[in-house]
Amino acid sequence: MVKVIMGQKGTGKTKQMIDLINTAVETEHGNVVAIAHDSKLTFDISYKIRLVDTSEYIIPNYDTLKGFLYGLYASNYDITHVFIESLNKLVPTVGNEDVEPFLDWLEAFSQKSGIKYTVSISENADKANDGVRKYF
Repeated sequence: MVKVIMGQKGTGKTKQMIDLINTAVETEHGNVVAIAHDSKLTFDISYKIRLVDTSEYIIPNYDTLKGFLYGLYASNYDITHVFIESLNKLVPTVGNEDVEPFLDWLEAFSQKSGIKYTVSISENADKANDGVRKYF
């Protein structure tokens, strides 16, 4: 299962993600991982959450992010939910033409691995195409 939270800066996406992350750690029977482009969530989420600060890594495109997610899964089969904060800040690609194929891949990987994914995207939701909207 993939769920997308999309909106412009200042619309409350991060607050919503923090609430979802903290709820997931209390309700799910596995490990919860939060991936962010910096460490700003450190003091807002439970200490039980594995926060991965990607500013430590170079993730130039979605193929690299896929490899990163494969590595997370390979290293811990007990992961039940992964939260990806600000996808478009994590992967600095130009335009959004790669977002839909990535989300489709993520859905297929989710079905195979049994991991739920919640992804936030900092952009006007009205600009999302139908391929992205199906994950709202």
